[in-house]
Amino acid sequence: MSSAEMSTARPDGQPRPLRRDAERNRQRILRAASEVFTTRGVEATLDDIARHAGVGVGTVYRRFPDKEALIEALFEERLGTMVGLAEQGLANPDPWAGLVFLLEQAGGLLAGDRGLRQIVMFANYGRDRVGEARARLLPVVTQLVARAQADGSVRADLRPTDIPLIEFMLAMLAEYAHPVRPDVWRRYLTIILDGLRPERATVTPLPAPPLSPAEIGTAMREMPRGRPARPHEPR
Repeated sequence: MSSAEMSTARPDGQPRPLRRDAERNRQRILRAASEVFTTRGVEATLDDIARHAGVGVGTVYRRFPDKEALIEALFEERLGTMVGLAEQGLANPDPWAGLVFLLEQAGGLLAGDRGLRQIVMFANYGRDRVGEARARLLPVVTQLVARAQADGSVRADLRPTDIPLIEFMLAMLAEYAHPVRPDVWRRYLTIILDGLRPERATVTPLPAPPLSPAEIGTAMREMPRGRPARPHEPR
């Protein structure tokens, strides 16, 4: 917890925990930030979050000195959730099912949270936290891939670094198709999963229909342009 989230130091030099009302405000701000970033992305300002939380912007700044500090606090938790998903996959005794679990659950998490997609894919904010989460995630993903290859359920040339890139592709697809059908990413995950198999006699039925030409046109018109910028924060 940063100094912005603590009160004055105790006599022994350790920071005092926040007062109960201050901690309630902090949690309210984090909940509001979660909701705002999920729908609007990290372009939202601290003023937007303060309004959504029903507190003054000064209260937000007392808890978090800038937007990056708030994003780090929020997304460290969410990226930790992704690490937990990988660990759950590894706990599955079926190596293939464990790998599929991670791809499906992480895909759903990214598809449903615009802010998380931006922080993971572009790292304009919270670079240190994202790097730390990736460092924690890769060893578990490496084990998931290795044991699936050892039992012959995954092609031998798959590499652990392919997994986050697959998730990035699905996340971009979710962003692209969000105006018309945000769950269409599941169709392409199924195609990818079939491609991860070393051999197969049949193909898996696709869980969603393709986008129609009209839907593609709508998605192209409405998709946000470019990567998120780091805006200056109004006070």
